[in-house]
Amino acid sequence: MDRVRLDMHMHTEYSRDSRVALASFAELARKAELGAVCITDHDTIEGGLRLREMNTGLHVIVGEEITTADGELVGLYLEKRIAPGLTADQSIDLIHEQGGLAYVPHPFSRNRRRHLRRSVLERVAPKLDIVEVFNAREVASSSNVRALEFARAHDLPGGVGSDSHRPIEIGRAYVDVAPFVGPQELLVALREGKVTGTLSGFAIHLRTWVDIGRKFMRNDAISMTFPRSTRGGLPGRPVCQMVAIHLKRSSLPFRGKIATSSRPSVMSAFGTTGSAHP
Repeated sequence: MDRVRLDMHMHTEYSRDSRVALASFAELARKAELGAVCITDHDTIEGGLRLREMNTGLHVIVGEEITTADGELVGLYLEKRIAPGLTADQSIDLIHEQGGLAYVPHPFSRNRRRHLRRSVLERVAPKLDIVEVFNAREVASSSNVRALEFARAHDLPGGVGSDSHRPIEIGRAYVDVAPFVGPQELLVALREGKVTGTLSGFAIHLRTWVDIGRKFMRNDAISMTFPRSTRGGLPGRPVCQMVAIHLKRSSLPFRGKIATSSRPSVMSAFGTTGSAHP
């Protein structure tokens, strides 16, 4: 049976800090040999909806990286936008009301402030569907290790994403899974998947901050050029190391086995047989 490469955390030009245009997204994804993608723009599903409507040949899952009052949370299989500013519990409930999946991104990140804190994670753990166990934008590999340990401890399937904001990042991390249709089949597929990822490094964050500044300046110029009454009608622009983990069904969500690694700390954290407990 053919396998599918799935990148579960991706941004497009509809995110305020992304430079990935929808017009070139499909070609970039194909070059990375991706077959399925989760579009998780910040506080909007517009990019995912538009990409799904395009004839790309990709399996597109519409998602949103929601800025909750407790930190960032991803909803997958969404048809309606989840408003930012709600609690994590409220956001999870709204995701599930749509038949979607609640997916925690970069839960132990050391280079991002807007992740869910441990106390919140423990509180909402019974309501979660997926935990991101590899995010390519983590500066410290130990952050991904801690996420894997949390997923194991709570018997949750592990997800993976490039967290791509620039074209060069697309496909930096993905999970190789059996073909799936719908959220429940995805949860099953993740437990039997193989995750591969490359950390993007700290420099990519510096470039993102520059991109945010450029977008801010461009939008500010537009606001000064056009009267406020006409702005609503403007088209505008929508505002390393290698690790492979084999996910096996067991009493834990999966057991990790390192294929290659440039960091001894990662090797020791997972253990040579992948049976290390949190």
